[in-house]
Amino acid sequence: MKRKVKFAQYGTGRMGKYLMRYAIEHGAEPVAAFDMSDAAIGKDISDIMGISEPTGIKVSDSADMAKVIADTKPDVCIVATRSTVDEIFEPFSICAKNGVNAISTCEESLFPWNSAPKLAEELDALAKAGGCTLAGSGYPDLYWGVLITTIAASMNSIDKIKGSSSYNVEDYGIALAEGHGAGLTLEEFYEKLGGYNDYTYEMIQELIEKGEWIPSYMWTQNGWLASRLGLTIISQTQKNIPKTHSEDLHSKTLGMTIKAGNVTGMGSVVTTKTAEGVTLVTESIGKVYAPGEIDTNDWSLYGEPYTAIKVDNPATVELTCADIVNRIPVLIDSPSGYVSTDRMANGQYLLKPMEHYVNSI
Repeated sequence: MKRKVKFAQYGTGRMGKYLMRYAIEHGAEPVAAFDMSDAAIGKDISDIMGISEPTGIKVSDSADMAKVIADTKPDVCIVATRSTVDEIFEPFSICAKNGVNAISTCEESLFPWNSAPKLAEELDALAKAGGCTLAGSGYPDLYWGVLITTIAASMNSIDKIKGSSSYNVEDYGIALAEGHGAGLTLEEFYEKLGGYNDYTYEMIQELIEKGEWIPSYMWTQNGWLASRLGLTIISQTQKNIPKTHSEDLHSKTLGMTIKAGNVTGMGSVVTTKTAEGVTLVTESIGKVYAPGEIDTNDWSLYGEPYTAIKVDNPATVELTCADIVNRIPVLIDSPSGYVSTDRMANGQYLLKPMEHYVNSI
């Protein structure tokens, strides 16, 4: 590819400022940006990124996305807003209808086939008709996915894979914090988020069929891991467990003090059993951190030989953004449709400008 990769940014919040800067630093050319916040609309994206040189690209109202995308015709749109496929369906569908590749930080978008299959199939059809590729990526893609399956390639046999990853909900905005139950009483938590804890796999499948299932991050992640490893899922369940602290904790994101004993967040434990005898037990822990707590990412592979990896204090926001930017060439070169990254080649570090890694434009 001789010209620069042209990109649009949908969502210019905390993730967006890194995503835009990283893409530009790797040789991509911004042609559009979108947000729904009055505080962002009309700003040059240089102000969002915190750089002095204006780019000439101003943030458009997300309501105008369809027209702007049709006019600017980017090679890729990076969507960094919410966490479910339903919430990013509109920008993804606009991209697909305009033949624009799109990649998202949305956790469910990483592997929507086992939680929102009808939406994924609809987006898949739109992307195939538009001749473009849709996918999700980010920190889970590499640190809960590619890293684990790469380690698995060094094992002689595997009986169980156990993973646990913790992140501070203060880093990701109010929607995510509320989605993890931060600020609720224990009674409110079990009413709003613990109601499905005793559901069987069959009961959950009925909710998925109705489009009513709300998956944890590890629900989609276990689906990704099973697909990449060639495992056949025979059952999968999820339990949401409240996290509390013995002292009051102030949350800047929620704008409140969480009283001692109330919910600071939750751990979602997903247990997956497979026909091949490999069990996956994974937990994502999102909460308002107490002083001294840090992000963690711990995985153990049980079998021959036992193997474990521990990553303390990973920069989850920056790693998410870098992983997405580094995946853009692979995304562009992938077949048309909704192609989850378990079916893609791995991303790589972009030593040269991004256009040097793209073959299909």
